[in-house]
Amino acid sequence: MLLTATVGLRAQEAADTTDMFFGHVALGEARVTGVAGATRLKDTPVPTSLVRHAELRHVPSLNIVTAIARQPGVSAVTTGNGIAKPVIRGLGYNRVVSVADGVRQEGQQWGDEHGLEIDAAGVHSVEILKGPASLMYGSDAMAGVIVFRPAPLMAEGQSDGSLEATYQTNGGAMAYTANYAGNRGGFVWDARWSQTLAHAYKTPRDGYVPGSQFRQQAARARLGLQRNWGHSLLTLGYYHLTPGIVEGERDEETGGLEAPEGWRARSYGKSLPFQQVAHYKAVLDHLQRVGHGTLAAIVGYQQNCRQEYEDSPRDYALYFQQHTLTYDLRYTLPLSDAARLHAGVNGMWQRSLNKGDEYLIPAYALADVGFFVTGTQRLGAFLLSGGLRYDRRALHSEGLSEDGVLRFTDFRRHFDGLTGSLGAVWHAARGLDVRLNVARGFRAPNLAELGSNGEHEGTVRYEVGNSRLHAERSLQADLGADYVGHFVSAQVALFVSRIDHYVYARRNGQESDDLPFYEYASGDACLRGFEAGLDFHPIHSLHFQNTFAFVRATQLHRPAPERSLPLTPAPRWNSELKWEVAHEPRRLWRKGALAAHNAFVAVGLECNLRQGHFYEADATETATPSYTLLSLSAGSDVLLRGRKVAEVLLICENLANRAYQSHLSRLKYAGVNPVTGRMGVCGPGRNVTLRVTVPF
Repeated sequence: MLLTATVGLRAQEAADTTDMFFGHVALGEARVTGVAGATRLKDTPVPTSLVRHAELRHVPSLNIVTAIARQPGVSAVTTGNGIAKPVIRGLGYNRVVSVADGVRQEGQQWGDEHGLEIDAAGVHSVEILKGPASLMYGSDAMAGVIVFRPAPLMAEGQSDGSLEATYQTNGGAMAYTANYAGNRGGFVWDARWSQTLAHAYKTPRDGYVPGSQFRQQAARARLGLQRNWGHSLLTLGYYHLTPGIVEGERDEETGGLEAPEGWRARSYGKSLPFQQVAHYKAVLDHLQRVGHGTLAAIVGYQQNCRQEYEDSPRDYALYFQQHTLTYDLRYTLPLSDAARLHAGVNGMWQRSLNKGDEYLIPAYALADVGFFVTGTQRLGAFLLSGGLRYDRRALHSEGLSEDGVLRFTDFRRHFDGLTGSLGAVWHAARGLDVRLNVARGFRAPNLAELGSNGEHEGTVRYEVGNSRLHAERSLQADLGADYVGHFVSAQVALFVSRIDHYVYARRNGQESDDLPFYEYASGDACLRGFEAGLDFHPIHSLHFQNTFAFVRATQLHRPAPERSLPLTPAPRWNSELKWEVAHEPRRLWRKGALAAHNAFVAVGLECNLRQGHFYEADATETATPSYTLLSLSAGSDVLLRGRKVAEVLLICENLANRAYQSHLSRLKYAGVNPVTGRMGVCGPGRNVTLRVTVPF
């Protein structure tokens, strides 16, 4: 069970409703910031999803990536409960740019078991841009962009504090967070501290999974000035994660998962092997009106330290230290009531060092810069938008010799990219919008793909890079339509993408110390698919919401075993039947002063179809059977004499305690059970969540 107690709510949070119809109506008018300037969601031709704060509050996940992975077209590569990497339409890793506190999150995304260093408790809402967004974000935004937005600044004269505690059954997760924010005379502040502890989770087939425990701490402070001319804000952040490493080794006689010496299933302590990840961040965000336009400047510094402990809890084997300086300067100029122009420059400088006794990727220095210009023009019922961008990235990989043996060669590479986008939105009728967008994407290969050479304990394999790889270049077309009516809301989005020099890791049939060799290769690829959604509400209080997502990712001119791209998510259908019991407050007992408000009951279904399209050469991947997960949830606000005093939420995930494996789970290949012959570790079993929020 998960128990949450929160003290304090902002005014906009108190106004949140579970009503999905009003949510759909208001969603189109919402402003998104992932594109140049703030734009109405209904006016952007780029396929974009907005996950509101009310939706995030009703998701029990303690990881922000798995919390949004239920959105159509979005998935997650997972390593147990503590680590998740976002995937958009079948593309992940360095092809997805994550933005937090206004800057791109740089935490060594090349690793399979390297998640996002973002505290879920500090995320207020999320924007998801699907498709090439290199125009605004440069290299790495080939699949899309995920913008994690903090809570809006408080209104003048307001302040708010909150305390939150969490407990979860499967994994025994205990999480705590404290928050205080306010605005006095234009001086604004917002501070948060969080902590999460979780022991090993349990599956119906494997029991407790050794190495799946994790610990997390995070702190964040934002302060500055907000005036009529704009704002100037300083954000300081700290994130620390200590995840275990699931090795998946089995006992030859029983087939059970082997545990390290001294390991206890319900212990929150560390057990070998494990990692420690520390992420530090400082961001200066300044926005000011200049002439008739707006000038925005954001400078950020991040330091990411990743240590891996194998034989001793005091001596690390691998230690990567990465320094990143990002900058973004852009000017928005309204040319008329119907036209806007945006121009800017952004980029980053990055330095990565090896401080451990073992090595996987070389130390390197990276610098890139990009110049862009975009514009929008309204013509009657049409809104046209487009732009161009030029990027240049310089990379220096440092050589290294061990005992006279060359481990890493010294090399330099330069990558140039010219990208652009052209799109249109047609407001065809009231409630009906049609979108078309064509975009060019660009991604320079990362250092793991170019120069890795070493044993990777976290992925249980030996990785070898290829310094001759070319930059990936894509061309994608999107066509979609949205309709919002009184009884039906519907969306559909179709896409096709061609990627030249697509980079991927594959087994080559060799082994080193019982570890399979993986090498990086490239080829041309084609991805095509669609997302569809339907929310049917025949009466105001009843909603039947459905979404479906499908992607087919193939390599061109390859034999059948190499035709499908690795880590392609299975087709997925999500469905929820929700009954909103009462919109007006109802007394909980006849003579009492307590009343229920915004009460609801919902039953959910997540159906992942069989993934029979997989990269089968050299047993790199295997097919994944279909599975269906049921969930049940109920919740209500509690009012005392008309004032909200509590929010109660009850959620049960995997209600039937189904044994399953996601196609994107790295633990799917963690080892073969010698007794049953099954490969890998299953996902978490039944998990009951109870959340109680108490404002004052």
